[in-house]
This record gives sequence, structure tokens and C-alpha cells, in this order.
Amino acid sequence: MNFYIQQSIVINNFRVGSLANSCVLQIGSAGIIKPSSHLYNTGGFTEPAPEPLKPEEIETDYLHVPSVPLAPPAGGGGTL
Repeated sequence: MNFYIQQSIVINNFRVGSLANSCVLQIGSAGIIKPSSHLYNTGGFTEPAPEPLKPEEIETDYLHVPSVPLAPPAGGGGTL
């Protein structure tokens, strides 16, 4: 059985919070969705990643300082 679908899709604003492995994001209709997986070394790394630190090896002093300087909210005269 064949289906012929004619669509008109208008997207004014589209936000995706996150996509994980094996996710399918579909807009409109698709007859067949074929799985595809690609692994790229975009950073040019040549060695394996270092082993993660054990909980007792982690310094906790950095947890109280933001890693990115935060600006006050727009339109407000707040201070940090």
C-alpha cells in the first residue's frame, strides 16, 4: 500500500534541549528511517582520555566558585 503525503511545514521557533545517542528527531513524514551512526575524532586526539578521578581525589574548593563569570540579569541593576 502506498501513501502519498503532501505537507507544508512552517517553523517560526524551534528549540531542542538535548539529543542523546539513538534519538530520532523527525519533522514531517518519512517512509523509512534508516539508522546511522558515525564516530568522528574532531579534536584530533591521539591518546585515550585520562582515567576519571576518584571522589576522594577531587578538590571541593572549586565547587563554590562559578566556572563562568555571571552577568546580572538584563534590565536589572543587580550586583554579584
